[in-house]
Amino acid sequence: MTENPSRLASYWERRLEKMDERELRHSQRLPGWRDRRHRRALVAVLVAADVGLIVSASIFTTGSDWLSGSLWLGSILVGGSAFVLLRILTGRMSGGFSRLLDEREREWRHRVTYIAFQILSYLMIGAMIYTLLVADTEDGGYRGAMMMSALLVTGTTIPSMLLGWSLPDDDPEDFEEGMGND
Repeated sequence: MTENPSRLASYWERRLEKMDERELRHSQRLPGWRDRRHRRALVAVLVAADVGLIVSASIFTTGSDWLSGSLWLGSILVGGSAFVLLRILTGRMSGGFSRLLDEREREWRHRVTYIAFQILSYLMIGAMIYTLLVADTEDGGYRGAMMMSALLVTGTTIPSMLLGWSLPDDDPEDFEEGMGND
């Protein structure tokens, strides 16, 4: 069963237009936060939440361990909120299609994703080593899985953290004139 190529192209054009509209809405949110100071504060919160996930995974047991569970849940909630805000503030660079990005944004994204991929690879190697070290301990499988998931979540936040830390301040004139009115 093959699709008509023009019908498929038309479908993707509509999807990209919807993504453009959604990006335009997001790009006008939080105009007072679109500076390095606010983005770096969110990066610090996200780093603390990622460290909380890693610590909770390292002290995890299947018994009645309320500390590990509380730390895990708190880190997920705080880190998830900071991540969503950071994604809004960094715009479409960390997750948009290349077609929607200008040359500068495309270059930033390629650089950041390359660095993030390398870091994620090292984190996964660390997770495998940790799993091998705790394999023979009580709840070793659970602990290894928790550490792997904590490091995977940490690795997926790296592109947004790098962009949030290093992007220059947005131009305030963009918000006075309205985004998208070129």
